[in-house]
Amino acid sequence: MLSVIAAVALDAEPVENLGNIDVNATFVNSVVNDVAGEEIRSADVGAALARLVPGVTLVRRSAVANDIVVRGLKKDNLSVTIDGAQIYGACPNRMDPPISHILANNIERIEVTEGPFDVTEPGAMGAAVKIHTLKPAETFAGDLNLGLGTWNYRKLAASVSGGTESFRFFLGFSTEDADQYHDGHGDDFDKQQNRYIKEHPAAAGMTYLPKYRDLNAYTKSTFMGKIFWDITDNQSLQLSYTANRSDDVLYPNTPMDADYDNSDLFDLKYIFRNLGTYSDKLTLHYYRTHVDHPMSNRYRKSRMMKGVIKHWLTTEVNGGSIVNEYQIGNHRLESGLEFSRRNWDGKYYKNDHPFPAAKFHSIYDVDTDDYAAYSKDNFSTGNVDWNLGLRFDHYKIDTPRPGDRDRTFNGLSGNLLATYRLNEDWSLFLGAGSAMRVPDPKELYYRNKMGMMVGNDNLDAVRNYEIDIGAEWNIASVNLRLKGFYNYLNDDILYNATKKKYENVNAYIYGVELTGSYTYSDTLYFDGSLSWMRGKKKAPLTGQSDTDLPDVPPIKVTLGANWMPWEDTTMRAEFVASGRWDHIDAENGEQVIGGWGIVNLKARKTWGDHLELTVGIDNLFDKTYAVSNTYKDLTLISGGTNAPTMLLNEPGRYVYANIRYKF
Repeated sequence: MLSVIAAVALDAEPVENLGNIDVNATFVNSVVNDVAGEEIRSADVGAALARLVPGVTLVRRSAVANDIVVRGLKKDNLSVTIDGAQIYGACPNRMDPPISHILANNIERIEVTEGPFDVTEPGAMGAAVKIHTLKPAETFAGDLNLGLGTWNYRKLAASVSGGTESFRFFLGFSTEDADQYHDGHGDDFDKQQNRYIKEHPAAAGMTYLPKYRDLNAYTKSTFMGKIFWDITDNQSLQLSYTANRSDDVLYPNTPMDADYDNSDLFDLKYIFRNLGTYSDKLTLHYYRTHVDHPMSNRYRKSRMMKGVIKHWLTTEVNGGSIVNEYQIGNHRLESGLEFSRRNWDGKYYKNDHPFPAAKFHSIYDVDTDDYAAYSKDNFSTGNVDWNLGLRFDHYKIDTPRPGDRDRTFNGLSGNLLATYRLNEDWSLFLGAGSAMRVPDPKELYYRNKMGMMVGNDNLDAVRNYEIDIGAEWNIASVNLRLKGFYNYLNDDILYNATKKKYENVNAYIYGVELTGSYTYSDTLYFDGSLSWMRGKKKAPLTGQSDTDLPDVPPIKVTLGANWMPWEDTTMRAEFVASGRWDHIDAENGEQVIGGWGIVNLKARKTWGDHLELTVGIDNLFDKTYAVSNTYKDLTLISGGTNAPTMLLNEPGRYVYANIRYKF
């Protein structure tokens, strides 16, 4: 009964002026709207998604730029695109995950398609995360945004948009920084490190030098510029450029910090409309995304013994596509041809000299080329809505390092979704799909700074076979949706801490998600969600006995109350709780984490069409808790072979305010 009461409608029918979660396009697709307006706590898009989408959990690494897990899958098992452009982080230790290279104040909406049900995205095996940025408007408009919060959080953002019926532009910038946050014990990053060192003194060299203990947690700035030009009645050009700059991002439970993270995103689309019976819209798309990421121990005590060790990596994607959309009868069809080249290169330095001098590459200038074609169709027959998709990829992976072998992969992906509307109140859903993703360059070729091979160039591609089933009940003021899923992961790629290598193993994940809402009146509604899953390996990794799958979080529940006492005022109170994380892959570094529950409050008031004030408190009762585990595919601070890895706690009580002026 408690589980039923806990159902959240993060994807239910929205109540006017009370929420920013749109109705799902399908049972597998969640849409988060008005991200720039709603997510004003910080630039961290990963943290926003973990709050808003039941199947998404956070991998906490720092005060910002955190990674996500969707239904127990992360990293390259997820596809992340920004306006259709692929982007990857440069850091093999996930300090700069793809989702960190766009800031919340630049985003209009985010679509999360769980499972292998999006054939338009390469490698969308576990989920496709599509980020859509703000667009130029014809009417001249803009806003100024000032954000303040605990631990000296400061944000200043501004944007302006306008033009004519045929030519429109958008310009936006923001800058923000913050001190190190404190956990519920009142400990900042340095104190969390020292609490760990007190129990595990062998890791003492990983702590901050005294003169750097009070450094800011990060500084981030971004610029976005866009031009939309309707050249003729049926031809248009869309051009955009985004620059993201992050300096001195601290990662307290990692041996290094990011000296900086810089990314540049260039995007060009040329669109033809109404070309004939078989082309309502033809889009030519080219993009280039580049990420520059050096990380080092220059703030740590270890530099006094080892010198300044720097790991400098870059990654770049050049890609393009031709996409045709058209309608025949009640069939909405889309077909595309795609090409992309992903380059990843990394080098080690000691005191600014190559280290070790003879072979200092961690990832040696690896190119991953993908040639792909896809087609999808949406149509209805009677009371049944159908969604079908098929995709073919040909991958070629090259590295110039002598002795490492190049790889080639081919694969089909496809899915079938059916939604049956029994009546106005009930709908049933069934989906089946399969998708593949190839090993990434770290998994294939990575070498640590001592030259030891961690990658495995014999790895096979991972394939997910998935079945989803669900039902929705929507009557009067109540909406409930129940979904279940089962993933069979053939040749899943996991890190083996015993062998210190990646290897393939078959595995499976299954779980349920329950969401819902109850509208009590025109001014009050309640929402909630529950997410539960389990993951297992079919057999242990080589030399091990544990069959628990890593990165599979425990049960999570959210309960929310939303009140609009006046037309210009909205208030929300929510309770978020997680169970004890005790189904863990202990042999590969995970540890038992206690359950937790926190209360968050938020209120917003507007004055006319121009001025808006938002205030809130996260973790009202200042609880000490952690949301992410310590799987050893990441390099984290460790006090020895048998010592647990340092766990990073979540922020304690956080009070924030945001003032927005729109003109």
